[in-house]
Amino acid sequence: MAIGSAIVLFVIGAILAFGVEVDVAGLDLVVIGQILMAAGVIGGLIGLAMYASNRPGRRRETTQEVHRTADGGQVVHTEHRV
Repeated sequence: MAIGSAIVLFVIGAILAFGVEVDVAGLDLVVIGQILMAAGVIGGLIGLAMYASNRPGRRRETTQEVHRTADGGQVVHTEHRV
């Protein structure tokens, strides 16, 4: 969802910066558009970084098995898969 939101921010910012020719008292729509475009780029980069770190091939799985011995003790076997 972060990448989609970033694209929406960028598009709205581009429309405000380049496509709207309305003068609003006290607001500079070009600057607001540029700020939204910058926020979209930053959000997109953060979204891509999050996606890259959570790829299914990069997840680490830990499996732990506990076995009881005849005398009441425990044997724990831990396996880590990357």
